[in-house]
Amino acid sequence: MKLIPEAMAQTEQAPTSDAPPPAPPAAQTTDAPAPSAAPATPATSAAPATSAAPAPAVGKGATTATTTQPNPEAPPVTLPDLFAQIIPVLVVIGIVYLIVLRPQQRAAKAKEAQLRNVRRGDVVVTSSGLIGKVTKSIDDVEFEIEIAPNVRSRMLRTAIVEVRSKGEPIKDAPPPKS
Repeated sequence: MKLIPEAMAQTEQAPTSDAPPPAPPAAQTTDAPAPSAAPATPATSAAPATSAAPAPAVGKGATTATTTQPNPEAPPVTLPDLFAQIIPVLVVIGIVYLIVLRPQQRAAKAKEAQLRNVRRGDVVVTSSGLIGKVTKSIDDVEFEIEIAPNVRSRMLRTAIVEVRSKGEPIKDAPPPKS
């Protein structure tokens, strides 16, 4: 684990390719200034170096190759900009609700109401393909269906796919008069 701090220290010391190499410190003699170059003040020589290249990032996970600093000239993200990005998302969600979810909910409610209203005499089609007449509603979950004369079967209400015809409830035969 000693390698990471050493590598970070080397990257901080190494000049970046974008930045000009730092100027060597000016050697001041006590008698005369350097004849070929104008005297450089520390304020003027340091200013171009800091504006030309950003300082390397220091901290956990920071690398000089992938670290970019925000552009100070770019305007900050404002509240209207955020609303402009959120409004299309909300519009798409609304369209999906109106086109897909709402009709699906209506169809599910209609199917549930149809299953609750199945009664004796109704001709139904089951999920297994049987077509028959409801002879008895046992409870909220089951019913009895007559597939052929004197052939009856108990089935779940959820097995009903379609109610073909709503028949009149079968009236029990009145008791014979004596």
